[in-house]
Amino acid sequence: MKIYTKTGDKGETALYGGTRVSKASARVESYGTIDELNAFIGSAKSEISDGKVLSQLKKIQFDLFTVGSESATPADKMFLANGNPRLPLIISEKEIEELELWMDDFDKELEPLQFFILPGGGKAATSLHVARTVCRRAERALVFLNETEEVRPELIKYLNRLSDYLFILARYMSKLNDEAEEYWNPNNR
Repeated sequence: MKIYTKTGDKGETALYGGTRVSKASARVESYGTIDELNAFIGSAKSEISDGKVLSQLKKIQFDLFTVGSESATPADKMFLANGNPRLPLIISEKEIEELELWMDDFDKELEPLQFFILPGGGKAATSLHVARTVCRRAERALVFLNETEEVRPELIKYLNRLSDYLFILARYMSKLNDEAEEYWNPNNR
C-alpha cells in the first residue's frame, strides 16, 4: 500500500464513510488538531520515565485515535447500510471517568493551588503544558464543528477532561522530578 494517493492534491480529502470535503473544513480541522495533540503527547512521553504515567498516556493516545476516528465520521455515516456501527469503538463515560480517577490520584500528591501556574516546571511538565494547550484547541475545534454538524457530547467532554488531566499531570511531573513550579501572582510583578 502506498502512502501517497494523490487524491488530496486539489485540497480535498475523504472523511470516514467516503464523503469528500475541503481540507479547510471544520471537521478536518477538528480531527487534524486531535492528531496534533496525540503527537504532542507522544513527544511528552519521551521526557517521562514513570511507568504508571507512561501507561496512562499510552491509553490516552489510543483513546485519541478513537476520538479522531469519530470526529472524522459525519453523523449520517456512523452506521452502515446493514445497521451495524461503522466504528468499532467510541468514547464513553467510562474513558471520561478513568481520566477523573487518574486526576484524583495525582491531586492527592500535590499542594493545593493558590495562584495560576506559568507553563513550565521542567522538560516533562513543559511538554505536558504544551499538550494541554493543544488539547484546549482541539476541544474548541470540536465545539466549532458542533455548531454546524452533530458531535456527540462525550467527545467534547473527553477533551475537556483530558486538558484538566494534562494540567494536573504536568504539576505531578514537576513534583516527581523535584522541579519548582512558577506562579503567576499579580502581587509579585
